[in-house]
Amino acid sequence: MNKGGYIMGNLAVGATRNILNPNSMTFEERQRQLEEEKKREEEAQARAKKSPYKEFVQVNKEAYKLEDKLMSESPIAYRIFRFLVNNMDGYNAVVCSQTILQEKFDISRTTVFRAIKLLKEKKVLDIYKSGTTNVYSINKNIVWNSWGSNFKHAKFGANVLISESEQQKDEVKLKSVKHKEITLKED
Repeated sequence: MNKGGYIMGNLAVGATRNILNPNSMTFEERQRQLEEEKKREEEAQARAKKSPYKEFVQVNKEAYKLEDKLMSESPIAYRIFRFLVNNMDGYNAVVCSQTILQEKFDISRTTVFRAIKLLKEKKVLDIYKSGTTNVYSINKNIVWNSWGSNFKHAKFGANVLISESEQQKDEVKLKSVKHKEITLKED
């Protein structure tokens, strides 16, 4: 190995190329290779974002069996699942309080809790905590909202849904702030 070089798997990178090793390259060659890979990834992401299919979700055919069972076992759990799918971002995640689900479906907190518990038991979603807020991540093997090769990033980004009823009603308004308004997608 060249002085100051390194080995990654079977790739040897150093100040000079080792002509006896076909998996050898210089630091400059490796830098160009990494830049080309990054450029290809960015181009693929740009194409995916411009795709007419960006409003589609991909569904595993096996998931239909699960959805049928879910619909018969707990229609409200199925409706909550569909609501989360319709509002998840390109990484299958959405931040949403149980209050939003209560208001959306006009159901009790207990009913929401039971439905979410069932979805978790069926491995339809995972729940992560951010303070007291739930971050729901839909199982990528059931439904997916991005191009198929984006699985490795399944749990990073998230759409955040907030409810007016959960906000503090401040009596003193210090400054007017514009917020982006979104319309929730219906089931």
